[in-house]
Amino acid sequence: MTDTYAIAVAQFAPTADAEANVDAIEQLVATASGRGARLVVLPEYSSYFVDPFDDTLAENAEDLDGPFVRRMTGIARRHDVVVVAGLLERARDGRRVRNTVVAVDGEGLRAHYRKLHLYDAFGQRESDWVEPGEVAEPHTFESGGLRFGLMTCYDLRFPEVGRVLVDAGADVLLVPAEWVRGPLKEHHWRTLLHARAIENTVFVAAADHPPPLGVGNSLIVDPQGVELAAVGTATDVAVAHLDVGAIARVRRVNPALTLRRYRVEPL
Repeated sequence: MTDTYAIAVAQFAPTADAEANVDAIEQLVATASGRGARLVVLPEYSSYFVDPFDDTLAENAEDLDGPFVRRMTGIARRHDVVVVAGLLERARDGRRVRNTVVAVDGEGLRAHYRKLHLYDAFGQRESDWVEPGEVAEPHTFESGGLRFGLMTCYDLRFPEVGRVLVDAGADVLLVPAEWVRGPLKEHHWRTLLHARAIENTVFVAAADHPPPLGVGNSLIVDPQGVELAAVGTATDVAVAHLDVGAIARVRRVNPALTLRRYRVEPL
């Protein structure tokens, strides 16, 4: 186990051109790897995205062993990284899709997570098009002496999601997102990411779509809420070297997790 582990957030705007999305991901991952990253977080809906949603979502949805995951496996292998990205996955009813995050290394799928909290807020209705994930045991994976947990976008507004992942041993919360712009939305995005890091004494890394649809501001935060690296509004990559020992040091000073008096249980 090394003393630091470099991760990147890669910000770009996925489109309805699946091939172009993969090409953009390859370029961003190559840039991140060239800067020393061993794990790269990409946005929600990285495999396919259209605004507003329409019937092409289901037409372009894939399985967990489909072309997108296979392409991500090749990219991860070529650049010796773990790739974390949003996948438009086939749902059971054939009409809606699943909003899924996949973590892939050079050997294949390491973990996946299906979004629990759909964005039925701020005038949007994600549930008209997306099937919610089932409450299940958290999917985490290890790399470089750290354990990583997956969540997605609107999940940030539900602190119990992060707490359940931390109870499963996660040291880093990874958050692919399409955080839609709107009044105070950029403020909410940054505040919630910092809060999830501070309250759980973990690292948080989040990748968003850039403007005009997303807020951008993809960033990496440490267990005390200090911003380590960030992207503004461009298509770009930010890299931070995580201090593997930082979590233990912070928790000795701030033992909030051991002092709590409530559990998190599913409804």
